[in-house]
Amino acid sequence: MKITQLRNATVALEIGACRILVDPMLAAKDALPPLKFLGQRQRNPIVGLPAETSAVLDSVTHCLITHCQKGHFDHLDRAATQWLRSRQIPVICTPHDAAYLRQRGLNVCPLPESHQKAQAFLGGSISTVPCAHGKGMIGLLMEHGVGYFIEMPGEPSLYLSGDTILTPAVRDFVARHQPDVCLIPAGGARFDVGHEIIMGVSEVIEFTLGCKGTVIANHLEALSHCPVQRAELSAAAVLAGVVGRLRIPRDGESMEFELEPEASRLPAGVG
Repeated sequence: MKITQLRNATVALEIGACRILVDPMLAAKDALPPLKFLGQRQRNPIVGLPAETSAVLDSVTHCLITHCQKGHFDHLDRAATQWLRSRQIPVICTPHDAAYLRQRGLNVCPLPESHQKAQAFLGGSISTVPCAHGKGMIGLLMEHGVGYFIEMPGEPSLYLSGDTILTPAVRDFVARHQPDVCLIPAGGARFDVGHEIIMGVSEVIEFTLGCKGTVIANHLEALSHCPVQRAELSAAAVLAGVVGRLRIPRDGESMEFELEPEASRLPAGVG
């Protein structure tokens, strides 16, 4: 398995013969609206796409969307929609998002209605995990989406958490399934009022201590409402003793993972 971090939540997965683009935001720097309005109104994304993007996109066979409605352009923006439509890339999503994506002319392949149970997926299986994209009043206004748990023959199991804070449901899922690789948001995003709407430093560290596999942190240094910096998260990982299992990739960086024997995996909490 190979995972390439492009920008924010946008990653490319190479699993077997499949090349899966996740939550694409392909707009140029500063092409999208601000997400905070008090103080400096900074447009998004605040960085451009890495040089590796074109080569990665050329190999894409499928797209996977965790959520995209209610203005969540950081998981599917206009540039990405046009790119997917022009190539008629199969777009895998939940039944909830299927009609919304079809209206935009995309080649939609929704999961079955019983998508929380494991379903056939590109030669393996996929199931969804509930997300909580914030809490309180802000949480009521958000599109919560799903996370995905992917298992493919001969490959490490992969949990794509989607945009979520660390909830009892997420903790329980990780404790029960112990994915080999977890990809989680770490930017601590928040608007002008209200709580964080994705994990920040403390929840990322708590998440990593609660699982045995490798954790990849993204959603960093790309949007104006995500204050967490890579250096800050890296320093926290050192203090928590998880620096060996918490990966914090730069944009454009690729990481490869192989299925390891069960006996070689570390117990939770050991870095």
